[in-house]
Amino acid sequence: MFSKETYTNRRNVLKGLVNDGLLIFLSGDECPNNYPANVYYPFRPDSSFLYYFGLIRDGLAGVIDIESGEVALYGDDVDVADIVWTGPVESLASQAETVGVSKTGTFQQFIDLVKAEQAKGRKIHFLPPHRHQEKLLIQDMLGIHHTKQTEAASVELIKAVIKMRSIKEDQEIAEIEKACEIGYKMHTAAMIAGKPGVTEKYVGAVVTGEAMKYGWQVSFPTILTMHGEIMHGGPQFKPIEDGRLVLCDAGCENENFYCSDHTRTFPSNGKFTQKQREIYSIVEACHDYVLDVAKAGIKWRDVHIEVCKRMTDGLKEIGLMKGDTEEAVACGAHAMFMPHGLGHMMGMDVHDMEGLGQRYVGFKDTETPSDQFGLCYLRCGREVEEGFVMTDEPGIYFIPALIDDWKSQHKFENFINYDLLDTYRDFGGIRIEDDILITKDGCRFLGESRIPYHPNDVEEFIAANR
Repeated sequence: MFSKETYTNRRNVLKGLVNDGLLIFLSGDECPNNYPANVYYPFRPDSSFLYYFGLIRDGLAGVIDIESGEVALYGDDVDVADIVWTGPVESLASQAETVGVSKTGTFQQFIDLVKAEQAKGRKIHFLPPHRHQEKLLIQDMLGIHHTKQTEAASVELIKAVIKMRSIKEDQEIAEIEKACEIGYKMHTAAMIAGKPGVTEKYVGAVVTGEAMKYGWQVSFPTILTMHGEIMHGGPQFKPIEDGRLVLCDAGCENENFYCSDHTRTFPSNGKFTQKQREIYSIVEACHDYVLDVAKAGIKWRDVHIEVCKRMTDGLKEIGLMKGDTEEAVACGAHAMFMPHGLGHMMGMDVHDMEGLGQRYVGFKDTETPSDQFGLCYLRCGREVEEGFVMTDEPGIYFIPALIDDWKSQHKFENFINYDLLDTYRDFGGIRIEDDILITKDGCRFLGESRIPYHPNDVEEFIAANR
């Protein structure tokens, strides 16, 4: 990935952020699909392990001893029987040298070390595990039941890692830009392939194929659906219908494991109807508002709330909402149409560091995430800083089950026009999403190529390329 000095410097900074103890980072193991030898491919190491140790290999453990300053990598070298299947693999000692680590040992030596240091009463700092093999390993080494490990993970280490990974280095930004360029290929391929009569599954495979051709893999399973009202709607074996909107939410993880995440919504036949264009234009205006106001020091929750107000005003203009905008947003009536947050951090994880605990990643210690429907899904409420990478992703959705549920309860009848809303039940949903870098005085798009999103540009692109 990066230079030896990058990883050495990162580990040295981390040593200054944790008071004492042993820090452990696990690369993770290959994960079987449907039987042990049939594993998910390609193997993808844990992001924090990659950030500090940089090696693309399963079955490794990185250790930083705060008191002594010693750093080591542990893992088992492959034997001849493995080489038959994998081909030659560099020794761990040789690989460790490339990331500035001189001490290595077997994985059993790692287990013995951790148990011995714990027996001495030393702190063993680990991050919340997310793979079952890691949970079982920690349970065996430290005696912490796998159901208790998230709570037992080191808050001191979590906060230190978040502090470092949140501010992207110039070389990280360059990698994200590469991933965004692949994202351009993915989304323009969707617009070209997503014709009436072609199955969602086929178009989804076209999109995913672009990521696999030019990067490591997709940064999350591709969302490609006529039912854009389903937030995580995977592509189905059904033909795309003429006149429907197609929502594509997809991203790439590039060869150095940095992500992109874009969403585009386009008409399957290449032309927006007037009804579709009205809703689309509201989302477009909200998306562009973020580009105007986002900058270092602004509170992301405030931007989210302002977007919700602007969306509410737009929906009032076409009769879907009514009443006082401030009151409607304060009580959460707008969440009928946008039940998610405005955006999230992005980096080596598409929802960057979310596995470390969203209350630590997206909120300051003095802030409490909301439990209000819609607002509770805001993944970042804190002030954003120069060097943050954020997604800007407003949307409007028409979810029949949610409409029926709220309507049966007479919920927010003073803000929602249910009679008109019923005529949108088969509309689907619209989301526009881009990746932006927060700068001192503003923000900028990441990636040199701009995926069409203004409605006229979308129509012109489809007309010129199908």
